[in-house]
Amino acid sequence: MEYLVLGALETRQGGVLVDVRGMRQQRLLALLLLNAGRVVPMDFLVDELWEDPPPSARPQVHNAIRDLRRVLAAGEHRLVTVDVGYRLAVPEDAVDAHRFTRQVREARAAERDGRFPEAIRLLQTAVDLWRGDAFAGIHCPAVTSAAVKLNEQRLTALEDLMALRLKVGETSSLVGELTALLAEYPLRDSLRRSLMTALCRSGRQAHALAVYDEGRRFLADELGLEPSPQLRALHSEILADAPGVHDAPERPQTRPATAEGPAPGPRPNCLPHDLTDFTGRSAELALLQEAVARRAAGAPLMLAIDGMGGVGKTTLAVRVAHRVTADFPDGQFFAALDGFDESRPPVPPSQALAALLRADGLGPERIPASLEERSALWRSRLAGRRCLLVLDDAATSAQVRPLLPGAGETLVLVTSRRKLSALDGSVALPLDVLPPGDAVELLARVAGERRVAREPVRAAEAAALCGYLPLAVRIAATRLRDRPTWSVADLVDRLADPERRARCLRTADRDLMALLRASYQYLDRAQQRFSLLMSRQPAGSFDVDRAAAVTGLSADEVEGCLDVLYENNLIRQEEAALFSFHSLVRDCSRLLPEPSDGSETPAELTVGQLAVTA
Repeated sequence: MEYLVLGALETRQGGVLVDVRGMRQQRLLALLLLNAGRVVPMDFLVDELWEDPPPSARPQVHNAIRDLRRVLAAGEHRLVTVDVGYRLAVPEDAVDAHRFTRQVREARAAERDGRFPEAIRLLQTAVDLWRGDAFAGIHCPAVTSAAVKLNEQRLTALEDLMALRLKVGETSSLVGELTALLAEYPLRDSLRRSLMTALCRSGRQAHALAVYDEGRRFLADELGLEPSPQLRALHSEILADAPGVHDAPERPQTRPATAEGPAPGPRPNCLPHDLTDFTGRSAELALLQEAVARRAAGAPLMLAIDGMGGVGKTTLAVRVAHRVTADFPDGQFFAALDGFDESRPPVPPSQALAALLRADGLGPERIPASLEERSALWRSRLAGRRCLLVLDDAATSAQVRPLLPGAGETLVLVTSRRKLSALDGSVALPLDVLPPGDAVELLARVAGERRVAREPVRAAEAAALCGYLPLAVRIAATRLRDRPTWSVADLVDRLADPERRARCLRTADRDLMALLRASYQYLDRAQQRFSLLMSRQPAGSFDVDRAAAVTGLSADEVEGCLDVLYENNLIRQEEAALFSFHSLVRDCSRLLPEPSDGSETPAELTVGQLAVTA
């Protein structure tokens, strides 16, 4: 039996279409295929199949599973019931999406080895598997999220395929294909560059320049942006009639990189994409850009952005990085340090250094084994260069230090939920929630400006119920955008109740409560107990005396707990001696385990236990 998801969902037995009737059965099958071979919990299925689950949700899932078993009975794959849910025992090659990702992976390995014809064949086979948008017609959060990722991977594979065909000398035959693709995806920079190059090599320089001008006008009209530096550089080369534009590019240089610098070729740019609906933060952007402009010549500059989970630290750092890229032409690097992730431990500095060195063109065989050697090599390669380095979601200062440059005009942007006061020489920027007006504007940009403008009072209420926290506003706005029948008032109703709010602020790949909960993994048992008790006291703000009365701790013990919570951005300090919780952090703190008799040691309470308890 074969399962096709790269288009409308289809199941085939020996090439014959198997009819999976009913939208619920199709959505259920899609969810099981997303997790093929793994257990899918009943609670997850209920949340995905219903926005507001009815009391009969579980029996309905049981019935749908029974019907699905009848449909799949002719095949060799088993739908297994386990204690907490179901598992579809399906080999990866039975699902076309897995075949697609495997062939793309093999194609990239072939390209790295210089086997370009084989890479082209594998990529062409991979993209030929597609029959339309992934999971077309299946609407539930997890499937929609997976479909977006798959559709993006298809486009990237198409771009890679076009670039490889250009590399081996195809030109005129590509013009028609690239023109059609660019008409469908006018924002894809790589497709526009490939079409311009193909036209120029075909002797159609005027047409290539027209393609650039069309893209420039489209970006300006739709997004208010200028073309990318790469596109502008290609435009300049065509205007200058540079020989390299007309000829197929040379094979990559084989001289290995050394400690003195990267191998010849384009400088690395590993920055994530910049959000087109970025909202607010004008004061913070101005402050950071001014610090960059006033940096000392020849010396590194480190900017440390801290704030609670979901406040937009990474988004701000990436926005700043893109704005100042031209000042750091020798490479732009990004390292996700996973300091506050429930699903995995923080990335060790040694592992982060290996990834950075590989991104800078160093082969794995040339990367030393020890942390000290890797750090020294990294500093040596950055010396004398003007690079930009984003270190995202740092857990501690100790995780960051080995990654820092020693000399050269490198800009380092560090983000963390903790105040990294031990990073000597850094410029700190504490990041707070958005002002109310900016939060409403973000809601409108994501959900639709006309829709939000019809209910301005309700929109302000929704932003306030999200605590003006950017990630919460974005998730809520996405919920509203994806549900055309909802009004803003409907969204407010779901956000008003804490339990429904937690469910509303959760999508397939983003769970606000889980994100906030991860901040507690570095607190010991006493600090977690303190946070739980203070989150349940009725006063909006509190001082040391009130906290001591609520928790039964001494004033010194209370001050110690407050210091730790403040350093971890889990409480705010409104005045010199007055503290408060953000509303969503208060909700999260209330989900912590009840204080026990103290028999558990702090180390025994893991963030995984917090997740189970919540």
